[in-house]
Amino acid sequence: MWLEKEILYCTKVGVVETEPKYPEVPPFHPSEHFPEYPFSGTAISSEPNYAYSAVRELFRILELDSSRFGTPNWNPLGQILSPGQTVLLKPNWVRNFHDFGIDCQSLITHGSVIRAVLDYVYLGLQGKGRVIIADSPQNDAVFSEILRISGIPEIREFYRRETGLDIEVYDLRLAYVHKVDGVLVRHEALPGDPLGYAAVDLKSDSLFEPVSFKAAQFRGAEYSLAEMQEHHAPGKHEYPLCRTILAADVLINLPKLKTHKKAGVTLSLKNMIGINGNKNWLPHHTEGIPADGGDQFDRNDMKNRVEKRVVELFKEYFPHLGPLKGVVARPLKSFGKLVFGDTNAGRIRSGNWWGNDTIWRTCLDLKRILFYADKNGIMQNTIQRNYLTVIDGLVGGEKNGPLAPSDKPCGLIIGSRNPVLADAVATRIMGFDYRLVPIVCRAFDNEIRWRLTEIAPEQIQVVSNTPTWSASFDELPWNRFGFEPHFGWVGHIKIGDPAVPSPVAL
Repeated sequence: MWLEKEILYCTKVGVVETEPKYPEVPPFHPSEHFPEYPFSGTAISSEPNYAYSAVRELFRILELDSSRFGTPNWNPLGQILSPGQTVLLKPNWVRNFHDFGIDCQSLITHGSVIRAVLDYVYLGLQGKGRVIIADSPQNDAVFSEILRISGIPEIREFYRRETGLDIEVYDLRLAYVHKVDGVLVRHEALPGDPLGYAAVDLKSDSLFEPVSFKAAQFRGAEYSLAEMQEHHAPGKHEYPLCRTILAADVLINLPKLKTHKKAGVTLSLKNMIGINGNKNWLPHHTEGIPADGGDQFDRNDMKNRVEKRVVELFKEYFPHLGPLKGVVARPLKSFGKLVFGDTNAGRIRSGNWWGNDTIWRTCLDLKRILFYADKNGIMQNTIQRNYLTVIDGLVGGEKNGPLAPSDKPCGLIIGSRNPVLADAVATRIMGFDYRLVPIVCRAFDNEIRWRLTEIAPEQIQVVSNTPTWSASFDELPWNRFGFEPHFGWVGHIKIGDPAVPSPVAL
């Protein structure tokens, strides 16, 4: 039961403030030689590495191995992992390109944050064990490009040369999809998880069970309606968990600090979408207008009713067009934008608004599975693997997240043993009211089986390297950065916005 004490009863969240700038040259060595640094003096960067120093400072203020801080024997992650274990780092590697075709630093977890955490994992393992970096990105992401952008090849080569450790890196998806102007035209099979996948069924304990009468309306990331309905029905709610995730003894979650069109924010809890291999099993929104119990659209007007029917026809017939799909995709998409509006320019569809009553259920179900499912995917009554969250907020993302965010320089690293507490603090720092963000507020629910925390928000203790962020949760400054939300959440997420019930929530 010691993991329950360490994770469920954790009260501490660390917030480190530094310069909002990443180093540019992989493998992202630290810019000073710390006493515990495991490599030679030549493995020091000539450019400032604020990310590395901030991660180190996070572990200090969280009082990990505090008695030995400042000595060569300091081993902060020794409280979380042990020699011989398998440790998995789960970054936010959502996609390698921005929807608007621009370069930005708020899209994915920066490689310098991954490298800093990796060094302390290496210290904790003492040369014995496995280290894995893995994710299941958006279906149209080019994984090799994500690795290149993140500097992962250089980090792996440095570790091979200096330590002999082969850091394993996996794309956990089963397929890559080719799109034309955002329209799926064909699949390309991928190797996927080398250990395969486990169907984990939460049955009537799923957060979808209260709305399971809508199962025929659940929609995932693609057009496979039959596949979704095969795995979600009253009393049955299955998720395809990657066995590499389940086999890990320790999972270190490395999300970004940014907004999200469906969930409001994408932090530790939302990052769990990437622990599965097939997003067709994951409900993202519920088809229909609010009057029909759907959250696909935000209004009950005729335009939305017509678009709903057109989308139904498109999803029914488009997959059968064969080679013609690549030819007609772009003109069909252009016609849809002209008639119904652009998803990236103010048009709310696909559950991209504050009334989405679906995605939070998926994400919290996945987090419960991560905590409580054993290596075979069987849910247990105790937490099965150790856990740490380190949120990369040196440059956060605002407005049209998660795929087209605008950079928001913050200079923050936020961390905790508990993801719910970390996300509540991060949400408040962004200027958002956690009570208006279902993925965060519903995570505090202690009436459900397989709870995620036993701590209430008022019990959170925030520790920091600056007086600004050293406060209780309610006293934490919220107007410092003022993140702008996705347009579908404007007026319904910031601190001070009215707490209007969702028109589709029970």
